[in-house]
Amino acid sequence: MHTPELEQLLATAGNWSSNDPDPETRRELNALLTRVRSADTAARAELIDRFSGNLAFGTAGLRAALGAGPMRMNRMVVRRTAAGIARFLRNRAAESYQPKVVVGFDARHNSREFAEDSAAIFTAAGFRVYLMPAALPTPVLAWAVRSLEAEAGVMVTASHNPPEDNGYKVYVGGRVSDEEGRGAQIVAPIDSEIASLIRHDEPISAIKLAENGWEVLPAAGEPGDIEAAYLKSIASVIPAPAAENTQTREQLRIVLSAMHGVGGHTMEQALRDAGFSDVHQVAEQAQPDPDFPTVRFPNPEEPGAIDRSLALAQRLDADLVIANDPDADRCAAAVATEAGWRMLRGDEVGWLLGDYLSIRMAPEKVLANSIVSSRMLASIAAAANRSHSETLTGFKWISRVRDLGFGYEEALGYCVAPELVRDKDGISAGLVLAELASLLKEAGSSLVQRLDELAVAHGVHVTDQLSLRFTDLSHIGVLMQRVRISAPLQLAGSKINNVIDLSHASADLPATDAVVLHTANQARVIVRPSGTEPKLKCYIETVAHVGPGDSVTTRRDEAQNECALIKNELATFFSDLPAGNTELPTI
Repeated sequence: MHTPELEQLLATAGNWSSNDPDPETRRELNALLTRVRSADTAARAELIDRFSGNLAFGTAGLRAALGAGPMRMNRMVVRRTAAGIARFLRNRAAESYQPKVVVGFDARHNSREFAEDSAAIFTAAGFRVYLMPAALPTPVLAWAVRSLEAEAGVMVTASHNPPEDNGYKVYVGGRVSDEEGRGAQIVAPIDSEIASLIRHDEPISAIKLAENGWEVLPAAGEPGDIEAAYLKSIASVIPAPAAENTQTREQLRIVLSAMHGVGGHTMEQALRDAGFSDVHQVAEQAQPDPDFPTVRFPNPEEPGAIDRSLALAQRLDADLVIANDPDADRCAAAVATEAGWRMLRGDEVGWLLGDYLSIRMAPEKVLANSIVSSRMLASIAAAANRSHSETLTGFKWISRVRDLGFGYEEALGYCVAPELVRDKDGISAGLVLAELASLLKEAGSSLVQRLDELAVAHGVHVTDQLSLRFTDLSHIGVLMQRVRISAPLQLAGSKINNVIDLSHASADLPATDAVVLHTANQARVIVRPSGTEPKLKCYIETVAHVGPGDSVTTRRDEAQNECALIKNELATFFSDLPAGNTELPTI
């Protein structure tokens, strides 16, 4: 039986379908409506969800599953969003100035269509528009925003999300940004300003689209090839090899995985241009494929994602594995140890890069990391007699640190050349990591040995995460309130001697929804809701100092045991909800 509410929903969805410029999502929505009319309860729930509001535009832009409706990623949503961005740029630009916008896209389903619609809208608005010639990595787009002195950049990507998703990432530059934010992702209040200018009920027919007039940037093999220009620019992140030292790079055997994304050619070419000739791609994952057929989730951090890379590395007796996520803004690494191949944690790569780069930077340059990343980088900065900055989570904050020389976050994001790419860049980071690995190999050392040396100098730092997934997001707020009001008194037998509520802004950090726990034994836990998933996340770090005669291995085992104990105790602390809330989290 159809209620008045359902009839209204069917009418709203039918109106959406009749105005949808995409025949594929129009067919898909009409099929869903047919199922709803035949009393399919699952279809009804799906339709309600799709039309339950409007996809929120925030500091991450947009990201959601593909499909018809205002709560999904589709050409209707993208066109209205692009029109809102165009209003923002016109409001910010002088009347006589023509804003410039660069538009890029990855190889996900509908990415090219979303990018071309955006280019047509920005061109119709009177802007000078540059469209990437093909599916290319996000760092190429971020570099182009700075290089072309554009006022804005749009990258159509869902990064390492599942194959059914897509997204819309926005950068600012040129005359609408200060120097620290030029070419960086948007932050507040720009996100709110753009959001206020997106008219969710705007008739699609009222949004003007140019039929042509945008400039497609030069493709591979053409004069001015944009990918080649990016590669030439980032080549400066490592020194040009002296003629007598070319064998140092030639003798490093590297395995690469593009994770079915768009970074395979760019990463391999960056390495070969620098003299790393012994490079081997995981063939099954080298070409872009929006269905990501060999991985459950196209994220190098996910269990099993780099198994093929490790198997190839073992078969070839390689020295280093580099794996990029699908849009190549992240860089994962794996190394051989006595116990077999293992992936380095994001913090470990951050320590290695920060330590190596800190020696080469100008004295005024700053090392930075997000609050949920390890504290070792601060110690590395102090030892190098340079400043260190801690920011909120996300590269939109890290990239805005004044005098930034190197920045990272534990989720595999590294900025090794902020003067070129004001964002995380998995290509240039991979290049620097390969250079470090080659120098250490030439000296009879390795990345693993260098990590041990850093542990001796700065203490063994062990990091881990506890992630609790919920279907009811209100439970996350309940548990955040619990940790604020009645945090554990101790963890792993060590008294909690400091509880910091970051919901109150400080001189160093804007307000954010997070709580920090410090123990007397120098352990630290940060509890916060995930910014992209329905999860409560606990970031754990333990520290064990290595004294004269101490075994690094023994001290590391002690820190790992403490970390594991804290993780188990936190799981217990969060395992039961207050009366009236019956859902238990999934770990």
